[in-house]
Amino acid sequence: MKAAVFYETGGPEVLRYEEVPEPVCTPDGVVIEVAVISIEGADTLTRAGKASWLPTGQALPKPFIVGYQSAGTVREVGAQVKNLRIGDRVVAFAPSGAYAERVAALASTTWVLPSGTDFFQAACVPVAFGTAHEALFALGQLRRGQTVLVHADAGGVGLAAIQLAKAAGAVVLTTASSDAKLARLREFGATYGINYKTSSFADAVTKAIGPDGVDLVIDPVGGKTLQESVTCLKYRGRIVSIGVSGRDDVPFNPVALWGRNGTLIGLGMPTSLQYEYDRAYGVIAECVQRVASGELSVIIDKKFVLSDAAKAHQYIEERTAFGRVVLVPAGRNPSP
Repeated sequence: MKAAVFYETGGPEVLRYEEVPEPVCTPDGVVIEVAVISIEGADTLTRAGKASWLPTGQALPKPFIVGYQSAGTVREVGAQVKNLRIGDRVVAFAPSGAYAERVAALASTTWVLPSGTDFFQAACVPVAFGTAHEALFALGQLRRGQTVLVHADAGGVGLAAIQLAKAAGAVVLTTASSDAKLARLREFGATYGINYKTSSFADAVTKAIGPDGVDLVIDPVGGKTLQESVTCLKYRGRIVSIGVSGRDDVPFNPVALWGRNGTLIGLGMPTSLQYEYDRAYGVIAECVQRVASGELSVIIDKKFVLSDAAKAHQYIEERTAFGRVVLVPAGRNPSP
């Protein structure tokens, strides 16, 4: 089969498109014929040599098939799997291997799609919507009437968080890199939009809702953005850290939290699945259903064929995308 791989870490140009061995179906897993691959933030970080999910000292295999979230059709089922069948239309994530024509995944991280669900929409749900839901509610304890600040809202998690928070009755503040993006974010439920390229987001938040007015911050950026978010918090406000997409190395100083008795919480969706499997699996299943029904939306910014994975990564790193960027294996028809 064909896959996008790399042999050494670096820029988008290290990705190659070549023949690789077929994935092996484990007794507790499935093999999926891939229809759509969702490019996730960790994909570009891993390719760049920042695979923080690896145990210390462990190297990536060569060649390495990047990617951990895709949707498609089950083609093989392991002997121990009882809840999935050949022909099921599913979305799944696995530690790696998604940038390929076929991928092996555990049944425990595979979700059957409601009838008629669009593969493009489904492929982008588990990590983005699962993470956003977990950050807002399980860890962030967001309640109706509270105020949430969501950074980098034009990305997958940000767009998911806006919609989920708005549906829960929260006041949503958003940050993005352009006024055009902010105008679109208001269509999804943002009450206030802040262009972080033209002003200090902390000053803009104060101007919009007053000082110390945010109950919860959802931060996928890290670094300086994470540190400055503390200044926006109410007494006993919370920050949920879900990523380091800003890629700056400013260390977090917790002293600023002391003046607010604030809380900084780290979140990884795979960690929730590891320790609270039934609840976390159910959260993602609910999000899949809500997207399938049209209650929540996935915005596809651009589609690339799998052989152009390097171009897709380059496009993402230009930071102009609004919504998700996806890959489609050659010859696939991802229609419902």
